[in-house]
Amino acid sequence: MKFVLLFGPQAVGKMTVGQELAKRTGLKLFHNHMSIELVAPFFSYGTAPGKRLVMLIRRAIFEEVANSDLDGLIFTYVWSFDSRADWDYVEEVCRIFESKGGDVYFVELEADPEIRLERNKSPHRLLHKPTKQDLAFSERDLKQSMEQKRLNSRDGEIRRARYMRIDNSTLSPEAVADMIKQRFDL
Repeated sequence: MKFVLLFGPQAVGKMTVGQELAKRTGLKLFHNHMSIELVAPFFSYGTAPGKRLVMLIRRAIFEEVANSDLDGLIFTYVWSFDSRADWDYVEEVCRIFESKGGDVYFVELEADPEIRLERNKSPHRLLHKPTKQDLAFSERDLKQSMEQKRLNSRDGEIRRARYMRIDNSTLSPEAVADMIKQRFDL
């Protein structure tokens, strides 16, 4: 079992890279908005019930996949490095897979803010993430998180052996997926 945690700030390309990586490896993609979009018709992700339901859905999927005969899972996540709760959550998710003998891979994406703002409006992103279709809100949220949160790690902060960081500002999703597949022999 392989668990690939693909993380980075909003609109960096996690879902799109995850889709390409899934095509190349046969691993299943569970991008973070799959659970958010499921809950959104009932509760906003910004509310306590919305967050609770999203976390319950994610945990159930992680546990079922970890207990299955699937080859593995790619999960995308916006990790706030200045949040202890996010660090704890990442460790908790990794333990689900490691407790079953799974291998965990960390892939961090980063891109220039101007590129992320442009990607935030891409038709592909909007197709798969309906809650991002209010572009004024989505752009405001992206800019606010840039100012208030640290969404990329510092050098040496991630101490896992299976870790790579990629600046995908000028790389295609296909090229990034190929780099990940090759580096970790997926």
